[in-house]
Amino acid sequence: MKTYDVDTKSSTTDKIQGDAKITSGKVKEETGKVFRSPNLQAKGIAEKDEGHVQKKVGEIKKVFGQ
Repeated sequence: MKTYDVDTKSSTTDKIQGDAKITSGKVKEETGKVFRSPNLQAKGIAEKDEGHVQKKVGEIKKVFGQ
């Protein structure tokens, strides 16, 4: 399989990774609710919050041109 090296800006990478963490966190949170696992639910909420922060960092970097 051939791979390509794509030059992406740091801000774009942060926004994409932030979205991925938000999605993953939502899945963990909902799975924790279904299986009545407060620990998994809390991990999901924390990961979702981390994703929101990382996405915001990417937006700020874009404003400053990084």
